[in-house]
Amino acid sequence: MSGSQVGGVLLRRGAQGIGVAVLVATLCFLVVRQLPGDAALRIAAGRYGYDLVDAEAAAAVRSELGLDRPAWQQLADWLAALVRGDLGTSLVTSAPVREEVGYYLLGTLQLAGLALLLAVALGGALGTVAARRPGGLLDRGVDAWVACVRALPPFLLGLALVLLFSVHLGWLPAVGHGSGTTIVLPAATLAIGLSGLFARVTRDAVVEVQRSEHVRFARTKGLSDRVVLVRHVLRNAGVVLVPYVGVQAVVLIEGVVVVESLFGWQGLGHALVHAVFWRDVPVLQAAALVLALLVVAINTLVDLVVVGLDPRPRGVAVGA
Repeated sequence: MSGSQVGGVLLRRGAQGIGVAVLVATLCFLVVRQLPGDAALRIAAGRYGYDLVDAEAAAAVRSELGLDRPAWQQLADWLAALVRGDLGTSLVTSAPVREEVGYYLLGTLQLAGLALLLAVALGGALGTVAARRPGGLLDRGVDAWVACVRALPPFLLGLALVLLFSVHLGWLPAVGHGSGTTIVLPAATLAIGLSGLFARVTRDAVVEVQRSEHVRFARTKGLSDRVVLVRHVLRNAGVVLVPYVGVQAVVLIEGVVVVESLFGWQGLGHALVHAVFWRDVPVLQAAALVLALLVVAINTLVDLVVVGLDPRPRGVAVGA
């Protein structure tokens, strides 16, 4: 992997990140303004409770937060603050948005990271073993596993796990955040669904690489099956698998809203739902912005890993 390749990837993804940041911030602002209801009244209710909110309290919040200013001026002020690295303060809690989003981001990364690790380990192992004998009993069993786990929506699978491990067996808590056991059920819910896809993609990639000429040549040199698998098959299959893992990581991070809400997990999905409900525009914009930049960061990491894994020569002229 040369420095020019790394620089090209970072430059391209950096420009993409800037464009994504501006676009996401603008779209979030416009979408929130189109939501029905009085934003000032919702914010006041989030601060003081619906029982203590009246028109006077809503007017005070509107004046305090500058919600009576033109929309373009509010958006321009937020973009200017974003350039300075200032995400502002929550309209409901008055806490710095950076601290709130940082707390929720850590929760999402913990949940998504553990789920992805479990899915890759389980699906990769099943796919690799199934690829040893295509069409065999284990291969057909993996096909059945893929069909079953993909047919179950995450919320239904999560409820089934809660009923089994929390209600009937009492081994794990159904909801919560902070302890080591509370992350098990939401991570398992996400990982089980992804493991089927990883198993199928791993199986197909390994089978294709095993049939290639360079793998056959490696076997003719007398290398053991284990050495061929580790040195030649898995590395070449990784060129296909790593981008797929990156795509699923993006889908996982963006799709944890349902699972976080189901298990009461404190993540960005949880923050987005509450920010939309209470019209907390700074938190909503920051949470959506962080999710979008995470997508860019994951894609950048995938590009760099693929460049490093790909054994084919790059930038070298081949003479006749």
